[in-house]
Amino acid sequence: MTRVSILDGNTFLVSDERGDIEPSFDFPTGLFSFDTRFVSTWILSLDGQRLHPLSIDDSQSYGTRFFLVPGEPTHYLDAKVSVLRSRSIGGSFGEELTVLNHAGQEQEFNLRLDIGADFADVFEIKHQRQKKGRTTPGTGTNELRLVYRRENLHRETVISTSAPGDIDEGGMTFRIRVGPHGEWTTRLQVTTIIYGARGEDIRTTLPLGGHRTAAAIQAEQNELIERAPKLGCDCQPLAGAYRRSLNDLAALRYESIALGVRLLAAGLPWFMTLFGRDSIFTSLQVLPFLPELVPPTILMLAGLQGSRVDDFRDEEPGKILHELRYGETAGFLEQPHSPYYGSADSTALFVILLDEYERWTGDTTLIRQLEHETRAALSWIDTYGDLLGTGYVWYMTRNPETGLQNQCWKDSWNSVSYADGRLPAFPRATCELQGYAYDAKLRGARLARTFWNDPAYADQLEREAAALKERFNRDFWIPEKEYYALALDPEGRHVDALSSNIGHLLWSGIVDESRAAAVARHLLGPRLFSGWGVRTLADDQGRYNPIGYHVGTVWPFDNSFIAWGLMRYGFREEAGRICDAMLSASRYFEGRLPEAFAGYERDLTDYPVQYPTACSPQAWSSGTPLLLLRVMLGLEPQGEHLIIDPALPEGMGRVEVLDIPGRWGRVDALGRSRSPHDESRGH
Repeated sequence: MTRVSILDGNTFLVSDERGDIEPSFDFPTGLFSFDTRFVSTWILSLDGQRLHPLSIDDSQSYGTRFFLVPGEPTHYLDAKVSVLRSRSIGGSFGEELTVLNHAGQEQEFNLRLDIGADFADVFEIKHQRQKKGRTTPGTGTNELRLVYRRENLHRETVISTSAPGDIDEGGMTFRIRVGPHGEWTTRLQVTTIIYGARGEDIRTTLPLGGHRTAAAIQAEQNELIERAPKLGCDCQPLAGAYRRSLNDLAALRYESIALGVRLLAAGLPWFMTLFGRDSIFTSLQVLPFLPELVPPTILMLAGLQGSRVDDFRDEEPGKILHELRYGETAGFLEQPHSPYYGSADSTALFVILLDEYERWTGDTTLIRQLEHETRAALSWIDTYGDLLGTGYVWYMTRNPETGLQNQCWKDSWNSVSYADGRLPAFPRATCELQGYAYDAKLRGARLARTFWNDPAYADQLEREAAALKERFNRDFWIPEKEYYALALDPEGRHVDALSSNIGHLLWSGIVDESRAAAVARHLLGPRLFSGWGVRTLADDQGRYNPIGYHVGTVWPFDNSFIAWGLMRYGFREEAGRICDAMLSASRYFEGRLPEAFAGYERDLTDYPVQYPTACSPQAWSSGTPLLLLRVMLGLEPQGEHLIIDPALPEGMGRVEVLDIPGRWGRVDALGRSRSPHDESRGH
């Protein structure tokens, strides 16, 4: 079944292709805000018949129009009535219902809207848990009010109608008469209320107040998009993906209750909140194009940095959070997400982002402001991060009941395995964690020497990074297989599955030059590369599944950083093949790359197969075309200069990016791909 979504930050609505919402544990349809489902039933019928779509206009992220008719498809040809549903979202949700009479005489109709609210927390939907509070419906003049209470927690959904109707505890019925070729309309308004301790909606204190019109949303999104560099190119998939990415990134911004700043939510529907890892990777992707989106994320992560040992939340001093939630289960400590710190990579990635941000923007004020937090993050790598005292970053949750088992980016339970499919014991040290730690130490050294006036600390970090690189290339390399182990197990043995993680090693720079070519061959070889992208797991491994979440699917974000790593080591053609594959795949998703898609061979399907529950839009997938564009144009900051060294895939044609912001002012990047008969490149 097709799902249709509209969103304004982390307030969003997901329905079926009719515009209806029915309770489901398989995929969260409904109206959500700050991790609570405020509408779980929204079913429209005409004279007792469900409606079916003729056409859907979902071109705007914040609004959709459904053209519907009653009855079975065989009756569509002679339909005497149709219904138009026009909806928009902006903190609250509005829907206009219009009944169109196509007959030459007056007709009477019973229009029914079934309404319900289960006030489910997103974790209660994912894990199929029953509510512990109580919902009480109440009716008023043209209004239905649904009230949920559990101890001091209080949520409400209020639905009002502009036309008179019969209101009951389960919905609204409109008994209407429509003249010949006439129409009838009502406007429904859904208001969601999250009561705080003082008896008012806690979102009213935010700068935007929690409620906006569609026109205001459109104006703000357009303003952000207009500030982005202008892309001109001969490649239509690239142009379409770039524009769609900007639109989705603008729509995914939400206001944090904690600080009242605009942050990027990670992805619809499951991850509409701040994540450490996801937010950092997305910030790295968008930095050359929309640098203003990055400081709020950096400041929020720094402000919520771990300060104590808390087993329930996997919190440790200096550690950067994994996930921040606002819902009922976090509030009642049934989930540790208030916030939760269960990721072993976000702390090193935080240091990497801070340094990369300064390289692009020259914002030294933020670097100096966050010296303490950056030092604390670097300290975590060598203390709490090194569980076994071996000089590597390991992970094992402190909270075996509700904590995450795997705390790398592939955080599903079966994502880290030996080649034969067995699962290693804990703690685990995945390879990319060591790459991030290496990169963080080198970048931390630059910050210490250049901005903190601490050359001794810089020297120390550089020595530690060099020792880590030497140690890593000795302990993780599998000579007989010519690739790096996915991880080390607690005994120091190789967890020897061939996975996409080795591509992140290239991005981090920890790979010895002598071994980089072998890594590149594996990444673009038939075991890992499907033709549409690099799989998360090679197709001859024990746990390989082309539609397994982290064990064979293709993740666009993963591929964008692999391409960046290949480019760093000079594998321009290989990087270009990944860029070309991703952009080709984007055509089949209307320019919007999803969270993941299936790892089937390109020769088998001729199109990328959808992953059934992939988030879309998802922030780091939306950021993927931007990072790919950076790779293809060879954009790299170097002091007061921007290096532009195009390496476009063959057949890409002309690519022009105008008005790239940065410390050097605004510059343009021009490139043209090579033809088989022309080795020259435009600059």
